[in-house]
Amino acid sequence: MSARSASGVDRRTFMRYTGAIGVATAITAGLSACGGPGSTGSESGGSGSGTDTIEAGLSYPLSTGFDPMITSGATPYAANMHIFEGLVDLDPVTLAARPTLATEMPKKINATTYRATLRKGATFHDGSPVTADDVVFSFERVLDPENASLMAQFVPFIDQVKAVDATTVEFKLKHPFALFPSRISVVRVVPKKIVEADAKAFDAEPVGSGPYRFVSAVREDKIVMKAYDKYNGPHPAKAKKMVWHLMSDPSARVSALKSGRVQAIEDVPYIDIEGFTGKDKVESVQSFGLLFLMFNCKDKRFADKRVRQALHYALDTEKIISTALLGNASPATGYVPTTHPDYHKAATVYGHDPAKAKKLLKEAGVDKLSFTLLLTDTGWVKDIAPLIKESWAAVGIDARLDIAQSPAQYSKIDKGDFDALAAPGDPSVFGNDADLLLRWFYYGFWPEKRYGWAGSGAYGKTRSLLDKAASEADAAKRKELWGQITDLVAEEAALYPVLHRKLPTAWREGTLPGFKPLPTTGLSFIEVGRA
Repeated sequence: MSARSASGVDRRTFMRYTGAIGVATAITAGLSACGGPGSTGSESGGSGSGTDTIEAGLSYPLSTGFDPMITSGATPYAANMHIFEGLVDLDPVTLAARPTLATEMPKKINATTYRATLRKGATFHDGSPVTADDVVFSFERVLDPENASLMAQFVPFIDQVKAVDATTVEFKLKHPFALFPSRISVVRVVPKKIVEADAKAFDAEPVGSGPYRFVSAVREDKIVMKAYDKYNGPHPAKAKKMVWHLMSDPSARVSALKSGRVQAIEDVPYIDIEGFTGKDKVESVQSFGLLFLMFNCKDKRFADKRVRQALHYALDTEKIISTALLGNASPATGYVPTTHPDYHKAATVYGHDPAKAKKLLKEAGVDKLSFTLLLTDTGWVKDIAPLIKESWAAVGIDARLDIAQSPAQYSKIDKGDFDALAAPGDPSVFGNDADLLLRWFYYGFWPEKRYGWAGSGAYGKTRSLLDKAASEADAAKRKELWGQITDLVAEEAALYPVLHRKLPTAWREGTLPGFKPLPTTGLSFIEVGRA
């Protein structure tokens, strides 16, 4: 079967420019997302009213469509958590895997075979039943290389998916993969009939089986969703309607909450946190979300790892956190934050050590180092930029700052036209296990196409260790292997985190029973009511 999607844009080009940027910051100007017929329907009118409607302020515009196979936009990805289901989903707060369309977690038949059973009576928002054929179709279109699906990189171990009967699906793996039951949460189940009929229309007007159905969307205005009355799954809608106001201006989000126009906002500016009093609550949740430094390892200035290490040691990360982020981050002492269940303190920890930075540069034969540092124009990254320059200048390094939108910067990088990059990233929206988080930056696309690390022996060893860990059944041994990888990538510093930041979310107390802030970009109203 051919799973080529008729989305109106070449999928390989789409993947090149957005697939690996990261949902939290991906902005794709090339797609006129969500301007389809649904954006002017009779149900798309203004804000809801009363206590039956949840209104929220989101910080990112609609940068992509909603097709869960390819969406890389922070806002549509968050919306999809409410519109679509997987056989298995991640709890949005804890990121723990749980059965959703499946009646229970997939059963292991043998080392390379799993089976999952669909819940009875599950239907898509058009009223049609969710069948095993829909599940097979959803996985096959992700796995089809012609579609260049963003999710394919997370499930390369799947060899075949087939329908055993109308409600049972069987998975055959290419090799044992211990994290299979939770990893398949990256694939959302879509209606085969609707997608095959018009994939472009589906991208603009998504149809899923989740607790909320899509009503309308306008790129820089709002997304409207309504409770799906026939939903029979484990997480039914507790509000009749949701209106997500798309507010890229942080002051507008803060004002909207304080005025009562919305009940919750994401991405609270750090400077505004102390200003929330009374019924307006704010909480900063530690996330994997990181600021990383990435160097062009093909550039002779950065080919020696001692130079890359020196640039990390020169950074006054504590000052950056206290000054630019007002304490809302933690210095990286490993690849994942200390709160992560798979945390391993790296053998190399980059504390602020200007003397060591100078010593490493001297040992590498570098006298005067000058280069251009690309940065994305995310607000908090722009706040950090001058402090990075200041830290490096203190050890005699001249860094010219080039700040621009993500697509522009990654376009340069994908052409090999860059020296170094400082940018945010957070693949934890796809899953929180160390295998997924490590593979995002250290296996395949990024090291091979972006920062030129593929030819190194260290990269080969990293791939080998990741593959070995993936097939290891013993959890303790897996964690030990991930620790070895952390030590390796920390020492190499080809791409490595500087800090893991906290995500501040604010909400009006008493208006959203069950609401909790997330450790990832976005807001979730799964099992959240309106009072």
